[in-house]
Amino acid sequence: MMGSLAPATEWLGDTRREFDCCDTTFRVQATGIRADAAVTAARETAESLEARLNAFDETSAVRRLNREGEVTNEHVARIIRRGLEYYDRTDRVFDIHQGRVEHDLKAYLRGDSDAVPATFDTGTVQVSGSHVTADVELDLNGLAKGYVVDRASEALTGLGRGGFVSGGGDMSPPTGAVAIESPYGDDTPLKILDTDWRVATSGGYKRSRNGTDHIYDSTTESLGSRHESVTVVARRDCMEADALATTLTALPLEEAKTLAAEWDGLEALIIHEGVFHTTGAFETHVLDT
Repeated sequence: MMGSLAPATEWLGDTRREFDCCDTTFRVQATGIRADAAVTAARETAESLEARLNAFDETSAVRRLNREGEVTNEHVARIIRRGLEYYDRTDRVFDIHQGRVEHDLKAYLRGDSDAVPATFDTGTVQVSGSHVTADVELDLNGLAKGYVVDRASEALTGLGRGGFVSGGGDMSPPTGAVAIESPYGDDTPLKILDTDWRVATSGGYKRSRNGTDHIYDSTTESLGSRHESVTVVARRDCMEADALATTLTALPLEEAKTLAAEWDGLEALIIHEGVFHTTGAFETHVLDT
């Protein structure tokens, strides 16, 4: 009997791994049957998707779309469909048509350019199956990292195994308490979450230069976060949490609070001028201490 159990027990484990992906640090943890193999599969999934979705990689599908105006890729098509959904549902605040603006803004933040984008773009994009055509460069960054976390999380989970994937503020349903990082540079977390929803945090406090960060609102042609940070928990998936955290960060406070309150399956914490603003049920996702 002991001999028959030995091979099974060798499969059990608790594996954690960190790696660079999507211009941030990914953290993956799995516990249970074949945990190590699952973490490896999650990492391979994340890195494979990054290679397809990185707009700054000349060989990626997104870069080819922005350069040639068309591409056939199921992952790009899925992300763009969702981006167009949020473009409509947020009255164009979440805008995937700003690839040139995003590229120029990133160049400025890296110090490769001394000029911030002065104008915004308009254009059209169409999706048919996995084929995409566009007459404007696209910015999928507000969705891509959440999509990668979702797909890596799918690769991680399995029968007799649990775990989570975290990538730069975006997280699949965590397996334990999660601290929301303070945007003020101290070690005291804003809140401790205890949730089975997806989590995303956005803000300009990590990437900024001369008061400009990576957030923009093309409807007002303005650059920069309007709040210190926004944390979203979303029932649907991490891609939705990612997109809505970005959108709320770009909106004025009252508009952000209204959108968050009206969005089904979403709760939010908005930090504005040092004041905490939460949707009605956000605290149900916070650890009761």
